Amino acid sequence: MTDHATTPGPEARQKIDTSVPHSARIWNYWLGGEDNYAVDQEAGDAYTAVFPGIVTIARSSRAFLRRNITYLVAEAGIRQFLDVGTGLPTADNTHEVAQRIAPESRIVYVDNDPLVVAHARDLLHSTPEGATAFIDADVLDPDRILASAAETLDLTRPTALVLSNILGHVADHDQARSIVTRLMDALPSGSHLSINDGSRGIDPVFEQAQDAYNESGAVPYNLRTVDEITAYFDGLELIEPGVVSVPLWRPEPTFATLEPVGEHGGLARKP
Repeated sequence: MTDHATTPGPEARQKIDTSVPHSARIWNYWLGGEDNYAVDQEAGDAYTAVFPGIVTIARSSRAFLRRNITYLVAEAGIRQFLDVGTGLPTADNTHEVAQRIAPESRIVYVDNDPLVVAHARDLLHSTPEGATAFIDADVLDPDRILASAAETLDLTRPTALVLSNILGHVADHDQARSIVTRLMDALPSGSHLSINDGSRGIDPVFEQAQDAYNESGAVPYNLRTVDEITAYFDGLELIEPGVVSVPLWRPEPTFATLEPVGEHGGLARKP
């Protein structure tokens, strides 16, 4: 077992700005977590006052990720995961879902938010058979991510790249696509790509709320069209049902009817 992380010192902790709301902490608040501050709660409440459905989107996104990981382990046989843009630890983190099914799974988490770094140890409770690691790195630096991930993962073997609600933080869509391409190019045939991000074209009220949030001075998050999200999977083999609103991606049988939300995602295999 090789559980390790970049341990934040006092300087890293001082980088946590509690005067400005941050999307990772607001997301944590909407998910019912405790790793957030009053400024994040106020921003989260202001957002839900305009668009209460954001809580449903947040929780649907998390459920989508859980179903993706379950498919990857149980049906695709994946045992290695590179989770970029991890966010704050909540229930059903990638390693928890994967190692419940296959204890030997190895997971590398990547994030550079100071609060996430400060809580990285919470992501490192691996099974004895597997391993988890944390890399303090920016999604804009894929080469560093790959070099560090190779210390824990064997990147000559099929690996799942997970990008959950992180590409919206890359302002330029072409740059976001190039990041995905660089990361996937380094992975062998049989690897998979899992992406979900906030989307335009489903709910105008959601879009207005997000645009207002981006103009508030908080760290912006850019919604993409469904076509833009689908473009991330160019050259890959999409797993059925393709790129869809996240509640509609292989839903559990317990849900009789599901409504689409402004969050789309998909899963694809590298041929």
